[in-house]
Amino acid sequence: MHRTTRTTAVLLFVAWAVDYIDRQVINLALPSIGETFGLSHGQRGLIVSAFFLTYALTQIPAGLVAGRFGGVRVMCVALVLWSLFTGLTALAWSFTALLVFRGLFGVAQGLYPAAAIDTLSRRSVPAQRLTANGWIQSSNAVGGLLAAVLGGILLQHFDWRVMFAAVSVLGLAVVVVIRRRMPDPLPADRTGPVLARTEGAASAVLRSPVIWGFAAMFFAYDTVVWGVNSWSASYLMEQRGLRVADAGLVSLAPTLVAAVTAVVGGRLSDRFEGRPRRIVLPAMTAAAVLLVVLPLTTSLAAFIAVATLISGVIGLCYIPCFSVPLRSLPPGLAATASGIILFGGQLSGILVPTLFGHVVDAFSYRVAFWSLALGPALAVAAVLRVPQTSPAFLARLRAVTLNAPTKEADSNASPARHRT
Repeated sequence: MHRTTRTTAVLLFVAWAVDYIDRQVINLALPSIGETFGLSHGQRGLIVSAFFLTYALTQIPAGLVAGRFGGVRVMCVALVLWSLFTGLTALAWSFTALLVFRGLFGVAQGLYPAAAIDTLSRRSVPAQRLTANGWIQSSNAVGGLLAAVLGGILLQHFDWRVMFAAVSVLGLAVVVVIRRRMPDPLPADRTGPVLARTEGAASAVLRSPVIWGFAAMFFAYDTVVWGVNSWSASYLMEQRGLRVADAGLVSLAPTLVAAVTAVVGGRLSDRFEGRPRRIVLPAMTAAAVLLVVLPLTTSLAAFIAVATLISGVIGLCYIPCFSVPLRSLPPGLAATASGIILFGGQLSGILVPTLFGHVVDAFSYRVAFWSLALGPALAVAAVLRVPQTSPAFLARLRAVTLNAPTKEADSNASPARHRT
């Protein structure tokens, strides 16, 4: 990759890892928070969903804001705000206060993803963008692992309030590094197709059914991710009798494998010039089978092995959910499109943790894990309907009155023919 792209990817990797640390430590803290406030499983799930509600609602506005004001500026504002609300979570005095703080935390973190994608899009060529995104998104698994390790250590020696106060300082440190080290953008003619007219283009992207098809695919992906990630620790502590520190360390293998397969998924997406069907169909089919097997395991080792396989095959599908739009659109519109796709994914974050908790209360953990297999089924249905290449994507987009690229720009829109 270009040096500018590599440096940007490293900085975004670190920032996104901190994003996931601050976001996921609450999964380990849920049992302790439940004891503090006397909460049911459904109420504990609602704490997680409160974040995702505001996080999801922020995605589309964040894409528009990042496209207009620039990803770096919006990203730094997001880091400062979510660090503030992470710290305030430690001060929550009631269940209601906790919901409010987690909701505000969701708004702050919701500003970040589209801003990060805009930042990378302005500093990468289309043919390398998905590979770079794969490396960046591997930070999600690394952040989840660090959340498990740091959260487990802090909760073993302190209470959950101290844990939130301690991790709140990480984001502020990242802001300082980004402001000092982020490279300048590449020339605009290297970062994507140049549209003949851009007025109204963002609005057309928002109206496009094809973009919402990719959003549905990301919704399906996150159904599995947030269902398993939000409740595995509680399941292992409640059903298998693990200590909180041990429950966190159990995620070591799944998160490392997910980090590797996110990189592989990005690289394959660039090699396939998009074509998400080649990755999503086999991976999601395998995920559906493994979700049925997961709660049937009879030993901790078997549970970890199956959970690791689930993380691996699901990790392959992250970048394909974005692959064709990110390779086809210029940076400003890529931020808008990514905001829509991210919004679709985060809807599952609103619904799945709470529904999973209610299914546990009404039936069992086994039935709750089985219900997550609906996610892979939806992913397969969605990937069969979305366009697989840049030319097909742009043709579908024009049908919704997007200001069409010129013929020259259209040829540049296909990364296979766009060489710099």
